[in-house]
Amino acid sequence: MSFIERKISEMIQTLRLAKKTSREDYSQHLRLVVLGMLTVGGIAFVIKLIAEFVTVGSSGRFG
Repeated sequence: MSFIERKISEMIQTLRLAKKTSREDYSQHLRLVVLGMLTVGGIAFVIKLIAEFVTVGSSGRFG
């Protein structure tokens, strides 16, 4: 059995063992992913906002 045939048969075995997740599990994972993205995005936004204020304050463009 060649390397490619062995890999294909392993993939087929994995797909046979896999089960479909329930709607509740899927929605819970989706909420956690969205919450994580919003958290990281919010932190990045705050850092960018602080950097803008520091840059504007030190460059003297408005003062």
